[in-house]
Amino acid sequence: MARVNGWRWVWGVILLSAATATTSPAQVTFTTLANFDGSNGALPVNASLIQGTDGNFYGTTELGGASCGRGCGEVFKITPNGRLTRLYSFCRLAQCADGDQPEASLVQGIDGRFYGEALSGGSGPDGCGTLFAITARGQLTTLHTFVGADGCGPQGALLQAANGNFYGGTYDSIFEITPAGQFTSIYTFCSIANCADGSRPSAPLVQGSDGSLYGTTEVGGAGRNCSSSLFPNGCGTIFKITPAGKLTTLYSFCSLSNCADGMGPEALIQATDGNFYGTTGNGGTNCAPYGCGTVFEVSSTI
Repeated sequence: MARVNGWRWVWGVILLSAATATTSPAQVTFTTLANFDGSNGALPVNASLIQGTDGNFYGTTELGGASCGRGCGEVFKITPNGRLTRLYSFCRLAQCADGDQPEASLVQGIDGRFYGEALSGGSGPDGCGTLFAITARGQLTTLHTFVGADGCGPQGALLQAANGNFYGGTYDSIFEITPAGQFTSIYTFCSIANCADGSRPSAPLVQGSDGSLYGTTEVGGAGRNCSSSLFPNGCGTIFKITPAGKLTTLYSFCSLSNCADGMGPEALIQATDGNFYGTTGNGGTNCAPYGCGTVFEVSSTI
């Protein structure tokens, strides 16, 4: 979906709900477990919680925390009964060398550590973000600092593939990083004229049953009917990429007239039938002029 830039100073709320199957009408128990107030974090909007192997929940906030004037984000832990613990506040180091704005969801690696991304900050000259690992006790290790040439602005949760390495995307590239921090940029988008291979792979990758990685780009592609002001550089793609970096564009959105197939694809899942399913934030046959979005299926037999 098209995104609107700018700060949104809205304090978030973490919640869990449980539904109890009883006689009609159904009864629902709702409990607010914790409230963010800025000092303990703010804006947990782009990252969902994950449950660690210890049974607790882990997440990130884009802003707030104990470091930098506006609060540069944090990693937190919350127990099922609502005890909130700050694990780490970003920009603790000079010039935010440890990163700033950890937007994406964490992923727990097979080694027990949690892996994530900071959208900006880092020790690079342009503050292009970092990749980090953090323990359940809050010990943070910066695994990689982006410097621009290797990508900028990591987005979307990391994926730990079957080979044990992590894969993710920046504003314009796909990368691989080992748990020890060995980094490789495996593909740079807009390598084809008019960005026909896509651009902005902001959604998380998924590893298919064939071992390849699948994902979407928010814009770019070869869709000939994409003329929306929301997507001036193409309406997005679905792609397949091997761990070695060989990319195949599977589909370009707005290949149908009036973008009836959608524009601006989000994350994929692979279903039990082997095919991939997803949504687009705009396009489709309703809600002119930009469309209210679609749900799609794409074959895995390509």
